[in-house]
Amino acid sequence: MGTGSSILGADGEWGETSLGDMPESCVAAVLLNLNPPEICQVACLNRAFRGAASADCVWAGKLPANYRYLVALAAAADDEGGGDGDGNVKPCSLISTKKEIYARLCRPTLFDAGTKEFWIEKNKGGLCMSISSKAMAITGSYSLFFRLHLGRAHRRMGRRVCDTELIHGWDARPTRFHLSTSDEQQATSEYYLDGPGSWILYHVGDFVISNSDELISLKYSMMQIDCTHTKGGLCVDSVVIYPKGYRREKMNTVYM
Repeated sequence: MGTGSSILGADGEWGETSLGDMPESCVAAVLLNLNPPEICQVACLNRAFRGAASADCVWAGKLPANYRYLVALAAAADDEGGGDGDGNVKPCSLISTKKEIYARLCRPTLFDAGTKEFWIEKNKGGLCMSISSKAMAITGSYSLFFRLHLGRAHRRMGRRVCDTELIHGWDARPTRFHLSTSDEQQATSEYYLDGPGSWILYHVGDFVISNSDELISLKYSMMQIDCTHTKGGLCVDSVVIYPKGYRREKMNTVYM
């Protein structure tokens, strides 16, 4: 594919034009569809591409939506000497263009007392993070829940509906939930399962992690032992653990 073409001049004679004659704004519109490494490659073609490849309008869409927050973290790390020491990338205090911001954020940045590190992936601008074991201290009080659903959900005429024909037996006797830990913590709760058509979090109990360096095992169960009737129509999605007192919005939660 050639980079030149013929054009009829004002004097009626044919002349030559090339990619270098393209307006920078047109070149920038093309570069919007390329990824960052490709933009840097085509910047070597000529002056028009080099100028467009540095334009803020080209790089603005490549940055993460929260890039200003990330730049603030990077600036603090630069001031504290928390970068990776790469002298080829400007520190935040000397940055003036979005292309330079992108280049700086591609460089790993330590934060949170050096226990975490973030950077953006240079090809797509996705945010990456590394968390050291020091930042994974899990201590405090937690709550365990079963996430259950009565009925079979499906779509009918474009609307979400719930079949309740198969639901039976869960209101005759309460269902017992149990939680125990390897350090002898225990909790038990009982509920009549209700609310067909909705996912419900049933609170089993709470437990405490006092030392994040020690392994702790959890055992949990739900049961309804009653031979006088059958049961059906129950869906078990998952068991979830939240910090004690945490409330999820738009989620039905049942506590003892």
